[in-house]
Amino acid sequence: MVLEDQMKRLWGVIEDFESRIKNLESGKSTSEEVRMILMGPPGAGKGTQAPRIKDKFNCCHLATGDMLRSQVAKKTPLGKEAKKIMDQGGLVSDEIVIGMIKEELENNKECRGGFILDGFPRTVVQAERLDGMLKERDQKLQHAVELQIDDSLLVARITGRLVHPASGRTYHSTFNPPKDRMKDDVTGEPLIQRSDDNPDALRKRLVTYHKQTAPVVGYYKNSGIWKGVDASQEPGQVWKDLLKVFDKKA
Repeated sequence: MVLEDQMKRLWGVIEDFESRIKNLESGKSTSEEVRMILMGPPGAGKGTQAPRIKDKFNCCHLATGDMLRSQVAKKTPLGKEAKKIMDQGGLVSDEIVIGMIKEELENNKECRGGFILDGFPRTVVQAERLDGMLKERDQKLQHAVELQIDDSLLVARITGRLVHPASGRTYHSTFNPPKDRMKDDVTGEPLIQRSDDNPDALRKRLVTYHKQTAPVVGYYKNSGIWKGVDASQEPGQVWKDLLKVFDKKA
């Protein structure tokens, strides 16, 4: 076991060295790391902007729903515990979600460049738990970005949204259509429209979102890391405004 542990640590050093070489070759500073939360109502554009941030910083995108499904599929201890709760119709605890995030940060190679959290925290208690977990790692959040858009504009956006289930890539039948109808641009696999992407379901989700998120926004405003970005603009302009958030001179 001692030899096995030593080999694992050695491989970790080698992989970290390779990652640093890759960053230098690409012109990316090894100290350039992003640790952020991306907030916004359904249809605000998180699924469009998060992959761009991920590519720029060579970091991981941790969407809590995707993480949960992955843990259940892989039948990890956390996944088994979560499945048991969900099968009984219960809500997965903060401890399980924090545990999943911690596991990803420790074991997901992409997370060495930092992370984007999407869908968590949803409450002030969860935000405090997240801060505590990061403190144990001698880290802290750098940015809490809220994509802001009027509810009335979201109906048109959400009812035309198309999703690639495996990757989470999103398209829109009018504003951002795929190259081939109902097919993912990267894999060519079929796109779907989620059953709850309809006006009535959206309005209910928005009520819940605003009720939950307002205190969380206040929490991060008090900490000084909150930034709001106008998400009613076209995606290219939203991206330009997001880049200003990461500009240390801004």
